[in-house]
Amino acid sequence: MGRSIRWRRVRGVRLNILNYKFLYMTIDLGNIIKTDLRRVWPFEPEFTRWLAETDNLAALGEELGLDLLLIQTEANVGDFNVDILVEEEGTGIKAIIENQLETTDHDHLGKLITYASGHGAGYIIWIFKEVREEHRQAIDWLNEHTTDEVNFFAVKLELWQIGDSKPAPKFDVICRPNEWAKTIKNASGRGEPSEGNLRQLEFWTALHEYGVEHYKDIRFQSPRAQAYMDVSIGSSKAHVTMVIRSQKKIMSCELFISNNKPLFDGLLERKTAIEKEIGMELDWQRLEHAKAARVIISHEFSMEDLDRRIDYFNWLLKNISSFKRVFARHVKEVEQSL
Repeated sequence: MGRSIRWRRVRGVRLNILNYKFLYMTIDLGNIIKTDLRRVWPFEPEFTRWLAETDNLAALGEELGLDLLLIQTEANVGDFNVDILVEEEGTGIKAIIENQLETTDHDHLGKLITYASGHGAGYIIWIFKEVREEHRQAIDWLNEHTTDEVNFFAVKLELWQIGDSKPAPKFDVICRPNEWAKTIKNASGRGEPSEGNLRQLEFWTALHEYGVEHYKDIRFQSPRAQAYMDVSIGSSKAHVTMVIRSQKKIMSCELFISNNKPLFDGLLERKTAIEKEIGMELDWQRLEHAKAARVIISHEFSMEDLDRRIDYFNWLLKNISSFKRVFARHVKEVEQSL
C-alpha cells in the first residue's frame, strides 16, 4: 500500500500536508551591524592608503559622479599635506580629498580651503565619520556662492557588516554642488540665464537619470550645463563623449583624443577591426590643423522634440556603451605599443 496523503483545510483551501511543509519553515536572516571606523583603520594614514587604491577611488567616484585618477598621496601645500590629490579623468580637473575619521571640525574645514587654493582644485571632497550641522551649512553655502569651476562634496563614511562578514564601506554624499543653481548664478552677471545652457543641463540631467536605471555599464559624470557629457575609458589620453549640437540639429558619440596624434594613427591602423566590433562605419577625423583628433558617429537631433527624447537617450547610450567597450581595449593596447 502506498503512503496515505493527509489533507488540512486552511481558510477554506485543502492543502496537501506532504507537499506544503514549507509553510512551517522559518527563514534564518542575519543582522546588519554598523562597525566603528577605527576598528578597521586605527590611524587616518591607513585609511588614506586604502582609499588611494584604484578600486576604492572608483567606488567613491561612482557616488560622486566623477572618474578619479590618483596623482599623489600626502601632496604638500607649503608646510601642510593634503591627504589625496587626484584628477578627473578626461578633463584633468584637480580634486583634493581630505579625510577625517571623526566628527567634522573647524581645523579640517580650513585645511580644505588651503589645499584647494594651493592645488587649484576644482573639486573639494571632505570625508568624515559625522558632520556637524554648522559644517554642513558651510559646505552648502560654499557651493551656492562659488562658480561652477569650484565644487564641494561632503561625504559620510560608514562600515557595515552582516554577522561575521567582512566590513563593507558605504559612502553617503551629504552635500554636493547644485548645478542648476550655479548655472543661474553664473549667468546673472551677464543678464538673464542662457536658455541654451539651462536646456543642456535639463537634457543631461534627464539622460543621467534614465541611464543610471537602464545602462549599468556606464559610469556617469554629474550633469553640467554644456554641450557634452564625457565617459571614461580608463585612459588619461582619450575618452568617449556624447555631444548635442542644437543649432546644427545633430547629436554624436565620439572618441576624443586631446593631444596625441600617434595614438590616433595607431587606432586608425585598426580601423577595420574596430568598425567590425562596433558594427558600423565611423568618421575618422585626424584634424590636421589642431592638437586634438576624434572618431565620431552622428544622428539627427532636435532639442524641442520631447516625444523622441527616450529615442535620443537610447541612441546616445547604446552607442557610447559600444564605444566605451571597444575603444577602452584598443586605446590601452595602442598606448602600450607606443
